[in-house]
Amino acid sequence: MSLAPYVRILGRGPGRSRSLTLEEAREAMALMLQGDAAPEAVGALLMLMRMKGETPDEIAGFASAVGAALPPLPRPALDWPSYAAGRTRGLPWFLLSARLVARAGHSVLMHGFNGSDAAVRQGLAAAQIPVVSDPDECAQMLAQGGVAYLPLETLSPQLFALLTLRDVLGLRSCVNTVCRMLNPGGAAASVQGVFHPSYRGLQTEAAQLLGLDSQTVIKGGGGEFERHAGKEIATFGLRHGAPWQDTAPALIEETRRLDDGDTDPAHLAALWDGTRDDPFAVAIVTGTAALALATLGHDQPEALAQSLWAGRHRALAACN
Repeated sequence: MSLAPYVRILGRGPGRSRSLTLEEAREAMALMLQGDAAPEAVGALLMLMRMKGETPDEIAGFASAVGAALPPLPRPALDWPSYAAGRTRGLPWFLLSARLVARAGHSVLMHGFNGSDAAVRQGLAAAQIPVVSDPDECAQMLAQGGVAYLPLETLSPQLFALLTLRDVLGLRSCVNTVCRMLNPGGAAASVQGVFHPSYRGLQTEAAQLLGLDSQTVIKGGGGEFERHAGKEIATFGLRHGAPWQDTAPALIEETRRLDDGDTDPAHLAALWDGTRDDPFAVAIVTGTAALALATLGHDQPEALAQSLWAGRHRALAACN
């Protein structure tokens, strides 16, 4: 089957074109994933959607089609996508936040691709988060340490090919948003970052269509789910499947930029083991973890995040 009918729907012109329905989007993405669609049609569809702006139905339909094509994966407690390109973000402190959430007894499945920005991939080893390559290894790592990272190119080579069309087209497409909505393990809760605030509502509505129970979306560091400790932030998403929004106060009186020029991933390990003293970075880690713990239903997430951080130090001292 050709993509032409879906391109026609989007590109008929003023007064005649319209957005795809959820089912049409699911069908179009299934065709693109199969590799049977003409590359010219794929590019046309993605750029037409960029011009008009994607809708929640289109994002949910695309994500649903990708999910149906994925191999079965173990179900984590929390889905944590990472697809930002690193602008305005320094070291990926949020990786330590994911470890902290895992220490609370919640399995965390991270997945992602960050283009030419290698900071996240380089930071995984320093943060002691294993990179997994198949469902069995994923299940093993989630059971052992509670957190694992799946590269998109391993998880779905077909979706990865669509995402990296940015290098050919010169523009971001809706595939980046689809990746954030993917939730490959079928978790009931997800945390997501955006770079542009307008995407918060889009991702929330798409998540509701996909049946997600709990979600927190923030304008995070460089587009990641990473809280700026020195600023009040707006929080959006779902609670018990219903739209929700709130604000989170600043955690520390410091106006430091997230992108402070620090690029050494060894500093992630040093902060975790206590050999690096950086109150601002600690506030990022615990504050981001607190938002994730709230997404998972904890009543006092800030206190729990602080306790987990302090407990990590006590555990390290006991081993020495």
